[in-house]
Amino acid sequence: MKEYEVFVEDINHCGGTKYAKKEFREIEAESPEAYVREQTRLPIIESRQTAAGETVILTGDGHGNFLRFTFSE
Repeated sequence: MKEYEVFVEDINHCGGTKYAKKEFREIEAESPEAYVREQTRLPIIESRQTAAGETVILTGDGHGNFLRFTFSE
């Protein structure tokens, strides 16, 4: 298992990213995708790497509610 710092943003359709609930977590997981699948039943919409090497995974319900997970090692 690898250790990650995860920044989680809970974004709803009313407030958008401006009013998102935000939190940092320190976790151990096999992979970012495995952790996201364990944490939410929402489908993964997008998974990408940033220029800084972070993994960003976006999940959503199709009605404007999203969870964005940003992983750094």
